[in-house]
Amino acid sequence: MSWAASEVWVDGKLPRILGQPGGPVIKGFNAPNRVIIARDVKPGQRIQLAIFGANGPISYAPDNFIWIKSATLDFYKAPKIGTEQKTEILRADAALDEIVTPGTKIEKLAGGFLFTEGPVWVPRIPDSDGYLLFSDPNNNVIYRWTPDGQLSIYRTKSGYAGSDIGEFGQPGSYGLTLDREGRLTLDQHGNRRVVRLERNGQLTVLADRYEGKRLNSPNDLVYKSDGALYFTDPPFGLPEFFEDPRKELPYSGVFRVSPEGRQVRLLTTELNGPNGLAFSPDEKYFYVDNWDEKKKIIMRYEVNADGTLFNGKVFFDMTSAPGEDALDGMKIDQRGNLYVSGPGGLWIISSGGKHLGTIVGPEHPHNFGRCIRLVIARHLS
Repeated sequence: MSWAASEVWVDGKLPRILGQPGGPVIKGFNAPNRVIIARDVKPGQRIQLAIFGANGPISYAPDNFIWIKSATLDFYKAPKIGTEQKTEILRADAALDEIVTPGTKIEKLAGGFLFTEGPVWVPRIPDSDGYLLFSDPNNNVIYRWTPDGQLSIYRTKSGYAGSDIGEFGQPGSYGLTLDREGRLTLDQHGNRRVVRLERNGQLTVLADRYEGKRLNSPNDLVYKSDGALYFTDPPFGLPEFFEDPRKELPYSGVFRVSPEGRQVRLLTTELNGPNGLAFSPDEKYFYVDNWDEKKKIIMRYEVNADGTLFNGKVFFDMTSAPGEDALDGMKIDQRGNLYVSGPGGLWIISSGGKHLGTIVGPEHPHNFGRCIRLVIARHLS
């Protein structure tokens, strides 16, 4: 038995963390590989690349050579990072002080993107202290940020690689999350599907159709503790949204993928623009908010033993609230408090449906992660 394998070294070092298929060791025939050559490169700088490879038993030289079909060198402008931002905390209830310490400031970790979505913290693993991944769906890229302030591109063509990509405003990945094994799961707008990134760099499609019809453009997603995946599917990733001729489903749905990945089930079609979603800490309730400027509501459903939903009710209504945008990303903490991208900023709502306060920053928030450098993160589950 023989295997194709190789390593790519940059200036005598082997990169450890990559987001492209194959990782630092190329596996299989025709496998693409990507390495970060350098940061802050200067004109005239010389960099040495070394490729060690074998296309058969190591002892079987010289026939165990490898082919390099093509190679490209990409340059990306480094964004500014680590700056404190103007922060206004609108206190609606004294209970907010237990979540957000008075005087808390927003820290800008990085900037210069077209749009940002789906942040998720990847815990500490060998050769890494953990890192933050987030999508730039407009730019079709997933970025990686590390606690030492380094920013790099984790995955290119994160949501689409079709020849008609110029027609899409947001072709890239959107929501990101991790499954029970720590594998990255992502919504791909342009490809109109939900996929999982395996350990070997390959993609597994978890959902792309329902009853034979293509999904709209999966937006956000969350796992239940039993391994079932829930995701929202509005048409906002399609070039013409609700009127796009590519649209096959007549509704915007909330779906469930069974733990074994064999069944995609439609749960509800009540909302025109289902977006952010979250389970209560005990998983008895399931929340979904609505991107619809005429109906800015959060729905709360009870969860059946089989994972389906029932008894949906309006949990909170922001329709009359001043401020731009409808409802977008949503997360929940260990006490059941909701964090919602709403009109004017980041709304914090208690498990009892009471508005505790709003954090207003220099830019409108659109999604949240479980580990962020704000004091409000201390109760995030």
